[in-house]
Amino acid sequence: MDLEIPVIINNKQQTSDMNGLIQEKWNKRPLIISGPCSAETEEQVLATATALADTGKVDVLRAGIWKPRTKPGMFEGIGTKGLPWLLQAKKKTGLPITVEVATAKHVEDALQFEVDILWIGARTTVNPFSVQEVADALRGVNIPVLIKNPIHPDLELWCGGIERLQKVGVKQIGMIHRGFSNYGNMEYRNAPMWHLPIEMKRRFPEMLLICDPSHICGNRTNLSAVAQKSIDLDFGGLMIESHIDPANAWSDAAQQVTPHRLAELLGELIWRSEHTDAKEFISALATLREQINHIDDELLALIGQRMKVADKIGEFKKSNNITILQTHRWNDILERAFKKGEHLGLSKEFITKYFDAVHLESINHQNKIMNDDL
Repeated sequence: MDLEIPVIINNKQQTSDMNGLIQEKWNKRPLIISGPCSAETEEQVLATATALADTGKVDVLRAGIWKPRTKPGMFEGIGTKGLPWLLQAKKKTGLPITVEVATAKHVEDALQFEVDILWIGARTTVNPFSVQEVADALRGVNIPVLIKNPIHPDLELWCGGIERLQKVGVKQIGMIHRGFSNYGNMEYRNAPMWHLPIEMKRRFPEMLLICDPSHICGNRTNLSAVAQKSIDLDFGGLMIESHIDPANAWSDAAQQVTPHRLAELLGELIWRSEHTDAKEFISALATLREQINHIDDELLALIGQRMKVADKIGEFKKSNNITILQTHRWNDILERAFKKGEHLGLSKEFITKYFDAVHLESINHQNKIMNDDL
């Protein structure tokens, strides 16, 4: 079909200002975004959008128009000709629409077809040149933009993408946690590494952060568990892929659910709040947090004492020309910690991370002592 491109005065302005509905949806918590991984046909887009709207649980419709794929020959999206389908879905359902953009031309085309929210994908976030190109195309444009974490666990790239958008004047920015590439990971398609989005929440406490369980899981089975975990961590919403016929989807078939199943899944989740006015809860929580503060102080004092002992060990090693790293000793420490930690209800993963950090600090102390003359 031939594209019918609306006439616009300035291709860096939306055909109309963001209306009250879009603003209402953007501010809603939880914000639920759903739709197919890829727009495939006009019929598929409209059927999926209509079914999602009928659930009454979806705030924004999504579909991939341009799909950055790992290898050539894979389905890379239907391209710009899918945008009129989304515009029809928007007019038919009354719901805002969102697409992923990776170039200035993508931004221009999306705005011509009245896309309400844009998102920057993980493969784009990893490239500062690409993010800057998208940001420059958005200069002066009044539209919300979501930015996914980069494929690899690099928070500075994620922050850099946000800052590039801020510098061109994008006012409404949100983050999407879609997991991180992790070699050898078997449980998830993209490891969630929850401590990383938690750190982003700390850095940008007022910024919207939503979770994309579809790309974290890579399957339908674990969507509910990952979605619930994000809710328990006070995420502001979810982006979940939904297709009218997931088994025959042209991309990522294994991780998409039908609109009906999406509605069931959302209904099964326990939605929690960050705050409460219940006096008993506030009082009990304050007491427990004070206990944690005291314990944390004691832990820091003990770690400080441990480092003083490490300093003395470093002095002995220096005087006897012994290497800092003693592999057998380190393995003994870990094995002892694993056994003791198991009885204390501490996971092996936590013990490993904790002792790795302590060990590295100890090495740094000893290295400073052994090389203070250099």
